[in-house]
Amino acid sequence: MSQLAQPGAAPPHADLRPALTLLTGFAPEATRAAADLLTRADPALLVVEYDLAALPVDGTVRRTVRDGRGPVEDERTALEHGCLSCTVRDDLLPALVRLARTRPASDIALVLPPNMEPETVAAACSWTHVDGAPVTEALRIDSVVAVCDPASLMETLDSDQDLSDRGLHAADDDTRSVADTAARQIEYADTVVLWTPGREPDFEQARLAVLLQRLNPWARHLVADRDEPAPLAAHLRRSGRFDPDGPEPYGRGLEGYAVGCHEPEPDCGVVAAVYRARRPFHPGRLHAALPAIAGRTLRGRGHLWIASQPDAIVAWESSGGGVAMGDLGRWLAATPDEEWEESSPERRVNADLHWDPEFGDREVQLAFVGLHFAADELAAVLDGCLLTDAEAAEGADRWREYDDPFDGCFDGREGN
Repeated sequence: MSQLAQPGAAPPHADLRPALTLLTGFAPEATRAAADLLTRADPALLVVEYDLAALPVDGTVRRTVRDGRGPVEDERTALEHGCLSCTVRDDLLPALVRLARTRPASDIALVLPPNMEPETVAAACSWTHVDGAPVTEALRIDSVVAVCDPASLMETLDSDQDLSDRGLHAADDDTRSVADTAARQIEYADTVVLWTPGREPDFEQARLAVLLQRLNPWARHLVADRDEPAPLAAHLRRSGRFDPDGPEPYGRGLEGYAVGCHEPEPDCGVVAAVYRARRPFHPGRLHAALPAIAGRTLRGRGHLWIASQPDAIVAWESSGGGVAMGDLGRWLAATPDEEWEESSPERRVNADLHWDPEFGDREVQLAFVGLHFAADELAAVLDGCLLTDAEAAEGADRWREYDDPFDGCFDGREGN
């Protein structure tokens, strides 16, 4: 087991770039409290925070920078388009690069507002240039930490509201939901902290800890149950847990990684189930079953295929009783051989290992997490949406003729 690095220490490979820790979560007070704890452990740490409350109104954002000794910067910026992506591109990344260059001995903690997802920031850092050089030349993302408040976590993950209902939308066309956004923050993190300083352990805390582990079984999970900064900071800072080349949460199954954990027996009432199938879903039956599928669980994610659109990989995301389905590109079985090189080596190897003589790499992989649901009953609902033996025997030409409520939603053109 490798020894944990201490705050301010250089990583084993002597990478001297300032380390960036992304603190994300849907409870701003808990996220800021985690940042305060880190600055108590290392007063030289720079904490960058954004207030986006005025962004949908007048297109301005407030950015503050502080360390353990007090304020360093306090600026308000007007953005031409008043959108979240503009905030990241035009203000945040240049600010991070400037701080890394002017304070090279100080690491940075970025406290993300509830409506900003860490994946957006990480992706922008990977491809954006500032002053003609990549952002990652000036700094490196060390870890993505999701901070969760037990007082609001369950209500947030079960919410049927959109961000706009809470005045948290980042732009006029921001249609994201509260539950989706909060779940994505947790699922993308490499470290998840249940923020409980000063709170006595109880059943609810235990239940939430299990829930978080089921939502993101690949992260390191911590419970902050005391106000001592050094031990927690040592786990959160300079851990090197962020993997810039890791699979995206919704492409995990395609790359050969598990999409979730299968724990069908309740643990503190929490149930997790993974559903897999090689046959496609019938478009009409799947569409009719969407409320029943999404209504049984708090969260679902993964990918699937629909008989009437056999070329397209369809992403699945469910939360707050709603479902979002999107285009993940084409199955390799529907891709010309000369274009296979455009897919990752991991995906090609995974396809080869699990190739089906009839369907190729096409399959259904869905993971669900919730409270007190019967995994076998959910599987029965999903089984009822698959093609029957008689329908499967009709072949793909006939499948394409099925009445399809999803017609035009997925074209399979976006590659992975």
